[in-house]
Amino acid sequence: MSLSVNHLTKKYGTQLALDDVSFEAEKGQVLGFLGPNGAGKSTTMKIATGYIAADGGDVLVNGISVKANFEQTSRLIGYLPEHNPLYMDMYVREFLEFVGGLYGMAGKSLKSRVEELVGLCGLEIEAHKRIQALSKGYRQRVGLAKALIHDPEVIILDEPTTGLDPNQLVEIRKLIKTISKDKTLILSTHIMQEVEAICDKVVIINKGKIVASDLLSNLKSGRRNAVLQLETEEELQLEWFQHVGKGEFLSSRSQIGISVDDAASGRRELLSIIQERNLTLVSISLKENNLEAIFQQITQS
Repeated sequence: MSLSVNHLTKKYGTQLALDDVSFEAEKGQVLGFLGPNGAGKSTTMKIATGYIAADGGDVLVNGISVKANFEQTSRLIGYLPEHNPLYMDMYVREFLEFVGGLYGMAGKSLKSRVEELVGLCGLEIEAHKRIQALSKGYRQRVGLAKALIHDPEVIILDEPTTGLDPNQLVEIRKLIKTISKDKTLILSTHIMQEVEAICDKVVIINKGKIVASDLLSNLKSGRRNAVLQLETEEELQLEWFQHVGKGEFLSSRSQIGISVDDAASGRRELLSIIQERNLTLVSISLKENNLEAIFQQITQS
């Protein structure tokens, strides 16, 4: 099961909110969907779930068009919006049974599914309460259970950890990782540590355009503004490397970090200098980029 976003465009009046947006999300993969406020994240997710229509393009859920088959695709998607819509006067089990009924579920199978999700989402000790009596963290758990009630193949979560305390963050992240094992899961968030903790792939949108789409590991080890770390047995002089990139000493004068535009060519130049100066090489390594720095570079350029 996969979700394919194909050439989406969307205008609000004269503002172009989405400009030819395309990306893929695959089963068993957590995709982090990132972007500044107003970049087009929520618009994309609302189109993918059929809440609003695109002006151009389409979203396919396992090859099925959302535009042409909304009723069919809605049963394949579980959606938790940023502002978690819950009926506060309902009890937890009552609410989940109500939502399940909207999907045509009934009887023992519905009650069994509710109990399964109460356990999966860690709601056992709170399930007897009205939703209005729950903490923010437990309300988010109810929202996740609501999104999962009909056992969807694709799960879309928009800022699911907003407003949670550190302990709640850890618990919800563990839950997201658990449910993503056999699902296609898209997670929108502003928390970079969250992306690094649970996402496999990252798509970054800025001003309505996709500006990056790759595996997280590839983005973090990519060539953009890379830092090569060099260590030799001899003491080094920064001026030896000034034509390669901006350098600075690390823990000693035999260790330097050099910012380069291209990691591969920078590595070749360093090796050439080491050979020319007859230095004893200990190591050359590529410092892994910080996702927050990558995000800032891409969205502010």
